[in-house]
Amino acid sequence: MSAPDSLKEVYLDELKDLWSANDQMTKAIRTLSPKIHDKKLKELFDGATGGIETHTATIKGLIEASGGEVEPEHCKGMEGLVREALKHGTKEAPEDEELLDLVLIAQFQRMSHYGVTGFGTAAAYASALGLKDDAKQLKAIVADIYRGDEVSSKQGERLARLAAKHEAADA
Repeated sequence: MSAPDSLKEVYLDELKDLWSANDQMTKAIRTLSPKIHDKKLKELFDGATGGIETHTATIKGLIEASGGEVEPEHCKGMEGLVREALKHGTKEAPEDEELLDLVLIAQFQRMSHYGVTGFGTAAAYASALGLKDDAKQLKAIVADIYRGDEVSSKQGERLARLAAKHEAADA
């Protein structure tokens, strides 16, 4: 692919990157989810894939409506985050169930934060291009990811307190 020469092309490239990022994150979550021990965290992971797939459908629609080629462009940024998530969640995973769950939620949040920045950037481009409906849809996705991040943070804090309590009891 050649370098973009307009804001619209930069916008479409961002959407294609996000599509690839979402596909990669979904696969990673599906790989890591069976390793989770905490019921609430498992529900969070399992529910996240549906949300990500909905976001991806929105991306495809926005690309198509803008006249872009409807296909993802491989996202190397998410590739690195996924590689790290899988490393920490499988190859270098803690044996302790609570610690593993903490590691998995941290990796999930790192991947989610990539989405926050990408969708936020795409929304800014859409606004600048006068694509008000696109911007509205993208901002809704950012808000959705933020809500998920808030739930993730609360789960992480809860699991960290449990792990600390168990460590104190074992000491």
